[in-house]
Amino acid sequence: MSKVQRYENYINGQWVAGADYCVNLNPSELSDVIGEYAKADVAQVNAAIDAARAAFPAWSTSGIQARHDALDKVGSEILARREELGTLLAREEGKTLPEAIGEVTRAGNIFKFFAGECLRLSGDYVPSVRPGVNVEVTREALGVVGLITPWNFPIAIPAWKIAPALAYGNCVVIKPAELVPGCAWALAEIISRAGFPAGVFNLVMGSGRVVGDVLVNSPKVDGISFTGSVGVGRQIAVSCVSRQAKVQLEMGGKNPQIILDDADLKQAVELSVQSAFYSTGQRCTASSRLIVTAGIHDQFVAAMAERMKSIKVGHALKSGTDIGPVVSQAQLDQDLKYIDIGQSEGARLVSGGGLVTCDTEGYFLAPTLFADSEAAMRISREEIFGPVANVVRVADYEAALAMANDTEFGLSAGIATTSLKYANHFKRHSQAGMVMVNLPTAGVDYHVPFGGRKGSSYGSREQGRYAQEFYTVVKTSYIGS
Repeated sequence: MSKVQRYENYINGQWVAGADYCVNLNPSELSDVIGEYAKADVAQVNAAIDAARAAFPAWSTSGIQARHDALDKVGSEILARREELGTLLAREEGKTLPEAIGEVTRAGNIFKFFAGECLRLSGDYVPSVRPGVNVEVTREALGVVGLITPWNFPIAIPAWKIAPALAYGNCVVIKPAELVPGCAWALAEIISRAGFPAGVFNLVMGSGRVVGDVLVNSPKVDGISFTGSVGVGRQIAVSCVSRQAKVQLEMGGKNPQIILDDADLKQAVELSVQSAFYSTGQRCTASSRLIVTAGIHDQFVAAMAERMKSIKVGHALKSGTDIGPVVSQAQLDQDLKYIDIGQSEGARLVSGGGLVTCDTEGYFLAPTLFADSEAAMRISREEIFGPVANVVRVADYEAALAMANDTEFGLSAGIATTSLKYANHFKRHSQAGMVMVNLPTAGVDYHVPFGGRKGSSYGSREQGRYAQEFYTVVKTSYIGS
């Protein structure tokens, strides 16, 4: 048996052995061990924070060309290695290979975008209301930022936090999800060779209870950007606000997809399948609430059931696979629990509901659709985070809009309609941060803002130029003649 490779933390420009190690397994093939990844202890996390703090004065005032060049180099290498890195992503997280390569491509483009942002930094120079005085409004780096990322986008989400943090002159300590450390480590290895000074970027892998807790509560960390569960996010918010650290949270969603009577049925079915089931439903923007008006309801449910027959569940790296495995046994157990809940609540199981047998041992679950659901059911209100969706019948557009907004979340929302009137009304009145018209609720661009409302998000938006709202602070300078 070949020896399993070990992967270390990256602290102050050096690779550092972990206090312990965790095994990274392929959810498509449990016999496939990707590697053993370091787990940092409290001392190592504090060492990474101290390194970032020491590097901050020089990096935050460094030349914009050097920042641009380093970020651009990272983006170029990611894009050049997209198939290799996509294969790694598919192995450790379970996305199909085409989806994984797409995510890696997005990560590369994000670094390229923020390399350009280094050269587009701007401010304001305005006259004062007082004669002989002028005013400059500029942005400066926030400081040391702790980045805590989830398992469902193991390279794209680290990229869209790391790239703007570095572009605007911050120093970074990142903790990736313990379940999928491989992509974050590969990204860190690329960053380690891109020309950033020691201490500017640090990777500390391990558990949230150890690594995350130190980052969130350290007085030397100026801000925390977190993507993950609602419960953890709210705890982080309390901790950060109590010590007046800046905080940015992206959390859950229970995203509605409305299908109106006038929708193109084939288009509505396809975008619903994409929203609900692709990426195994493991996207915060996935739609597990399909709100369908009465005139098209029965046709839609029948067409969904027929379309789902052609969805192929299988090994993420196998050609022809549409949906890979659930990421872990714990997540599979949660999905199966909600399928049981749906049936016990009285919803009608239309398709799926059970495990899928494949050539390899993995966490394979059939995409599952419920109908005859009610808005008050748990499967209509709670985030499942798996390939499970339910259809709720409503009378008309007004009822659909009210139901779409009747949730504690507000990340993404979609509508399928050929009516410009309803499309425009929904864009204005949907209580979501992102609205999709005749498109899947899951699927966003990297150069525009990402984020939601209500219980889905807290703080400023991520991605695009709006990222500067979190990673910079505003300074107003007055100059007398």
